[in-house]
Amino acid sequence: MSKARTHRRDPDRTREAILIAAQQEFATKGLSGGRVDEIARRACANKRMIYHYFGNKEGLYLAALERVYEDLRGTEKTLDLGHLAPDAAIQRLVEFNFDYSRTHPELISMINNENLHRARHLRRSKKVRQLHSPFVALIEDILRRGVAQRIFRPDLDPVDLYITIAAVGYFYLSNNPTLSAIFGRDLGSAAACRKRKKHNVDVILHAIRAQ
Repeated sequence: MSKARTHRRDPDRTREAILIAAQQEFATKGLSGGRVDEIARRACANKRMIYHYFGNKEGLYLAALERVYEDLRGTEKTLDLGHLAPDAAIQRLVEFNFDYSRTHPELISMINNENLHRARHLRRSKKVRQLHSPFVALIEDILRRGVAQRIFRPDLDPVDLYITIAAVGYFYLSNNPTLSAIFGRDLGSAAACRKRKKHNVDVILHAIRAQ
């Protein structure tokens, strides 16, 4: 049985195949450069099904963008941070954020592209905000436990902290080619990334520790 015929008989599988293909296409070429014809070809689906599920190209782009965040948040849930000691939980979160971004370059590409659009599409998404609310609450609980144990400072904001954690990994990885060229180092090597990840952990923990 052909892939196209199998997809026609399994709507969920078809939709997932389209999203995977769209994620690859938009991560590589952006919203403007991405082509629905190419997405349909990669997904072994026809364009009619794409418009049926997502309405138009921008609807498909937003769904692919949401999927990137959904995959990130879903993987973060497996870390079980709520059962770790506060400092160990933050260390694990910093390490995970760096490793995940490094092994999922489509995340960086999609975020970069959406920032070029000034988050015009992301602002329409209720799903992304819903994904982040429980995650912020989890970080807040980790900080609260850390303050109670006199490990962390009492004036920390969970959103500010997560933005900083994301930033120290995101900037290094998204700008790795230019930084490597400027400083004459292979900052994308496994050794360089291990060193940078440890540096990020040290910086974040030092910044939040009680004095």
